[in-house]
Amino acid sequence: MMQGDHKLENCPVRQVMQGIFGKWSTLLLLALSERPYRFGELRRLVPDISQRMLTQTLRDLERDGYVYRKVFATKPPSVEYGLTGLGTSMLTPLNDLVVWAGDNFTAVDAARRRFDAEAGT
Repeated sequence: MMQGDHKLENCPVRQVMQGIFGKWSTLLLLALSERPYRFGELRRLVPDISQRMLTQTLRDLERDGYVYRKVFATKPPSVEYGLTGLGTSMLTPLNDLVVWAGDNFTAVDAARRRFDAEAGT
């Protein structure tokens, strides 16, 4: 989306999309669409994500305004994460993309296999 003096790295669409489509971001956003979760619950829900990566991804989603973080004054303190209004507003187009991905997985997988076979990988 280059218009006028805008360079690709400054493209606003690219800036927004990078935050949504990180390796774990979409999965966490979809999980949080069900209800708010505590950190430990999210960790159990996505067992193959490291604690460090879960923390970083949630922090990035919070920074972008999609997720809120609520700290409870318990001992030890517990933290809950949920979607903000902005995060909730993204769910319809995100769900549409997830459905599209599911509908087209076979075609994408076949294309990858053809490419890899032709490339000798």
